[in-house]
Amino acid sequence: MSIGSSYPVGRSTPGPQPTRPLARPHPAVPLGLRLLAASLCGLLALALTALLFVRTYPGQWWDGALLPPAERGGGYEQQTTLVGPANAVLATFGRPTLLAALLGAVLLVGALRGRLVPGVVGVGLVLCAVVVAGAVKSALPRPDLGIGSSTTHNSFPSGHVAAATALLLAFMLVLPGWARRWLTVPGAAGVTVVAAATMIAGWHRFSDALGGVLLGVALFCLAAAALVARGERGAAGRPAGGSRWGGLAGAAAGPLVLLWALVVVGPELAASVQRGALVAIMVAGAVTMVLVGAVVFLVRATDFASPLPARPGPSTGSQKIS
Repeated sequence: MSIGSSYPVGRSTPGPQPTRPLARPHPAVPLGLRLLAASLCGLLALALTALLFVRTYPGQWWDGALLPPAERGGGYEQQTTLVGPANAVLATFGRPTLLAALLGAVLLVGALRGRLVPGVVGVGLVLCAVVVAGAVKSALPRPDLGIGSSTTHNSFPSGHVAAATALLLAFMLVLPGWARRWLTVPGAAGVTVVAAATMIAGWHRFSDALGGVLLGVALFCLAAAALVARGERGAAGRPAGGSRWGGLAGAAAGPLVLLWALVVVGPELAASVQRGALVAIMVAGAVTMVLVGAVVFLVRATDFASPLPARPGPSTGSQKIS
C-alpha cells in the first residue's frame, strides 16, 4: 500500500502575476509644428521645382514641350480660341481695384467675426506672395542650355498664381471650418483658371504656375503657424470645423470634382488647345486641388480666433476670521 500525499509535490504555487504598465498614448504633434513642417516641405518643393525646371536641360525641355513657342513671332501665346478669354481673365484679376476689394473683404470678414488679426495676416500673406514671387524672378538666373523651345527670360514663379493661391488661403484664416470646406473646391478651381490663363496667354510656363501654387501654400502654412503660436483658439484641439471624417470627406471632394471636370469639360478643352497645354492645365489643376485640400484639412480644427480671457476662479487663500 503506497502512502501518497494529497498535496502536489515539486510544483510551485502560482503567485501574483506582475502587472504590465499600460501603454501610454503617443502625444499628438502640436499643430504649430505640423504647419511649420508643411511650410518647410512647400519651400523645399518650390526649390526643387526651380532647380529642375529652370536649371536643368530636361526641365527646360519639358516646359517647352508642354507649352511650345508659336511658329511665327516666337511668342509663347498658344494657338487657340481661348487666348481672348485668357487675356480677359488676367486683365480682370490684375486690376488693383479688384485686388484691393478682395483684400478689403478679407479684413471685413475678419472684423465681423472677431478675427481682425488673422484678417491682417491674410492681407500680409497676399502682399508677401506677390513681393517674394517678384524677388525670386529677379534673382533666379535661367541659363541658356541650347534648347530651341526655351529662352533665358526667367518667369519662375508666377506672381498671378501665387497671389490667387494666397488670396484663397487668406479667406481660410477668417472663415469658419464649414465655410472653408465649401470654398475649397470653387476656390481651387478659380486658382486653376488663373494658372491656365497665364499659360494660354503665354505669360508663364507650366513650372511657373506650379511654383506659384507652392509659394502660396508655403507662405500660408507659415502664417497659420504664427497665428497658432500666438495662442489662437482651436490649436489645443477644439473641433472648430467638424470631425476628422467630415474633413476627409471635404478633402476627397476636390479630386471628385476634378474628375467630373475632366469628363465634362475635358473634351471641349481638348478640342480648343494643343495636347501639351491641355496636360499642363490638368496637372496644374490637380496639384492645386490636392495642395489646397491638404492645407484646409490640416487646419480643420482651428478657427484662429483670439483666446478668451480666463475667468477668475474662487479664491483659495486664507479667509479672514471675524
